[in-house]
Amino acid sequence: MTATPSQSAEPQSDRQTTHQDQFGLERLVFFSDAVFAIAITLLALEIRLPATEGVMSEAELLRSLVALWQEYLSYVVSFLVIGAFWLGHHRKFRLIERYDRRLLWINLLLLMTVAFIPFPTSVISEYGNTTGTIFYAASMTVSGLMLAALWWYASHHNRLVDPHLDRRQRRLETWRTLVVPGIFLLSIGIALINDDLAKFSWILIAPVSLLLR
Repeated sequence: MTATPSQSAEPQSDRQTTHQDQFGLERLVFFSDAVFAIAITLLALEIRLPATEGVMSEAELLRSLVALWQEYLSYVVSFLVIGAFWLGHHRKFRLIERYDRRLLWINLLLLMTVAFIPFPTSVISEYGNTTGTIFYAASMTVSGLMLAALWWYASHHNRLVDPHLDRRQRRLETWRTLVVPGIFLLSIGIALINDDLAKFSWILIAPVSLLLR
């Protein structure tokens, strides 16, 4: 029995052209790596000594440097989180073998959120109150969920990954991706009660990530 056109093909608007060329994937990864690197570099540029008139003495300089402890802490947390996002991105693109237009757009949206991270980092380093903590945690949650969306799209029914990819490995990668945004999302609720406790909850990212290695 001959299939009708509606049975044998999807509508043109629903079809995605899948590409397997290695050069295209390499360009995607190189561009992504550059954005991650720039975002991490910009974090350090947000740490500045307060403006003063004249030259500070050694004692004044020491006090000013010590007073920046919150900026140092924000830098370290953001550096490690961006690093975790980069490691997850790197790991996923070792499993992704093909790409299409939608994957490119999802990846671009992910990079947009990553490039934004230096701003909430500067906010929380200056305003470590409830609003600043929630804004920072929400920004990190969005970036983490975008990475999860990228993996879900690529791995759903093995759309862009190895057709023989083990289901257990696919599920484990999904859980790894959800660790960071899950903890930051939880911290938003905690911040409504105690913003310092919310910040301490971010420490959970390291041990939980190690458990899912």
